Amino acid sequence: MHEAYSREVSSAGYWPGPTGEGAYYSYVYPEPPGFSTSQVLPAAAKYDENLGEFTLAYEAVRGSPDPDGTLLQFLQTSYEAAADSAGWDRPLLERCPEPGV
Repeated sequence: MHEAYSREVSSAGYWPGPTGEGAYYSYVYPEPPGFSTSQVLPAAAKYDENLGEFTLAYEAVRGSPDPDGTLLQFLQTSYEAAADSAGWDRPLLERCPEPGV
């Protein structure tokens, strides 16, 4: 963890919250200019100024006709927002999974 936060990191996960069903989150550290105004999908995703991260209510995923696809869309687009706004070399960082994996 120390090494990751000594440079740049994109992180996502689930937080159960103090009440209710909780939410998924995604952030980048340090936050680059433009991250908070990036388009992150689905439409229910929002940037929380107080937390400094994008959130997506668990209810929005649970109630979706395609919960897996909805969550994947949030995770993928929030990562892309982090990588693009930070100017990361995405071809160097990313690789396509091997067929059948």
